[in-house]
Amino acid sequence: MENGTAHAMLLKLLFSTVICAFIGWITNFIAIKMLFHPRQPLQVGSLTVQGIFPKRQKALAFNLAAVIEGELLSHDDIRQAMHRPEFARRLKDRILDGFTDFLSKRLGGLNPMIAMFLDSAMMDRIKGLLDAEMDRIVPGLLETATSELQNSLDLRQIIQDKIEGLSMERLEALLMSIMAREFRFIEVVGGVLGGLIGLVQGLIFV
Repeated sequence: MENGTAHAMLLKLLFSTVICAFIGWITNFIAIKMLFHPRQPLQVGSLTVQGIFPKRQKALAFNLAAVIEGELLSHDDIRQAMHRPEFARRLKDRILDGFTDFLSKRLGGLNPMIAMFLDSAMMDRIKGLLDAEMDRIVPGLLETATSELQNSLDLRQIIQDKIEGLSMERLEALLMSIMAREFRFIEVVGGVLGGLIGLVQGLIFV
């Protein structure tokens, strides 16, 4: 009789633990799914149900764009990147290479006399003059470019439009690819906590 009672108590304890673990897991699973679903508003009596991200996509896009522009990427960051010495040097090299290519291949190909005039010694002299001139021109060119970029490029609006333009399927896929492990961890934690609560309840009532 005692063995039967102990067996029944053990089964009740196990049953309580498993059921509460399942409830804890399924609750977190549904909560994660409801971040994205239902995509369209669903009327349940007087209650309107819609996923958090579909419902607040515009607000999410606005706030995320503000954070990115304010904390992660701004016109000042772009300006600093464009005014770095290595960037100016690469730009100057590209301009010199392009101008040299134009003189030697395109301009020189127009007339044999021009090609004879633009021999290696003359090209070296021209490149030397251009190199010194580029040191004077490039900083002003970069300053003009960054100013025009700042006036014509609204980073916040671009980011906001991009996020608003994402379909919910794409947004869900992106977030799931980034946070899949974290979401699974939340589900597991829900199951573990639910199981612990069920075990404690079972011990109390048994």
